[in-house]
Amino acid sequence: MRTLGRSGVEVSALSFGAAGIGNLFTAVSDEEAHEAVDAAWDGGIRSFDTAPHYGLGLSERRLGAALRERPRHAYTLSTKVGRLLEPTGTGGDDLEHGFAVPATHRRVWDFSADGVRRALEAGLERLGLDRVDVVYLHDPDDHAEQAFREGYPALEKLRSQGVVGAIGAGMNQAEMLTRFVRDTDVDVVLCAGRYTLLDHRALAGLLPAALERGTSVVVGGAFNSGLLADPRPGATYDYATAPRETLERALRLQDIAGRHGTTLRAAALAFPAAHPAVVSVLVGARSAHEVRDCAEQFATPVPAAFWRELREAGLLPEEAPVPVQDPS
Repeated sequence: MRTLGRSGVEVSALSFGAAGIGNLFTAVSDEEAHEAVDAAWDGGIRSFDTAPHYGLGLSERRLGAALRERPRHAYTLSTKVGRLLEPTGTGGDDLEHGFAVPATHRRVWDFSADGVRRALEAGLERLGLDRVDVVYLHDPDDHAEQAFREGYPALEKLRSQGVVGAIGAGMNQAEMLTRFVRDTDVDVVLCAGRYTLLDHRALAGLLPAALERGTSVVVGGAFNSGLLADPRPGATYDYATAPRETLERALRLQDIAGRHGTTLRAAALAFPAAHPAVVSVLVGARSAHEVRDCAEQFATPVPAAFWRELREAGLLPEEAPVPVQDPS
């Protein structure tokens, strides 16, 4: 277990992301969702992440139900604020936002202090739990002024009151997260898709700043929403069909991995974990099979020769840390 900043909140090196059990892209059953969480627990995962955005609250309800009988002190739970869910009678589905659920609610952006408190209270009700350990401001890209002026101070107050143990921001970009690291006292940032084998943007600013400030980084999207798990025509990259050039790069990485007796999935998980600022790699999974595979791949050492070839081929920056091989 690793500690988030100076908060005392601990996370496991591999974390479970619950967007998939919120019916991301395609539906899964309640039973399949529960089995996925059970498989994560059996595989030693003790950190779980959700958000109201994921399936209009479905992810929270399913995750809470699966964790409710577990000892509360034995795991770390994170959720997010910034979107309030308001009932709507419009009907239809939520596939426009990526989730195969009925459009029973609409998302309302709100990073005000009141919005943060309301979002957290509603999330706890859906989870059916008395507390969460970590709260992130979720995707404040277009709401920076309110997030920094109102949302962050509200989280800081909740932390000082002991309502939550650690606070941070979670985004699909590195630039604003760097600002959170430099200009606030967040414990952790969740950086999705910007420190992977295909995208190294966090390496230049965010990760050095986090090291300097003692802020922890959780890396999500290590598979870039699917391409690095299974590179093939039609595969998803950053929630859309992968461009041809990106697919070709991923296929090249897969070929190199195969020649070194490893898998692209193992390499994709090992790469972000090797950076000293990164405390956990967050993987989204929708089934017990996917969870077990991720845990197995994460535990599999990747040969040093693989990383050397990536550098020589210009596929990996020279300054990017790679896993240190155990000489024994």
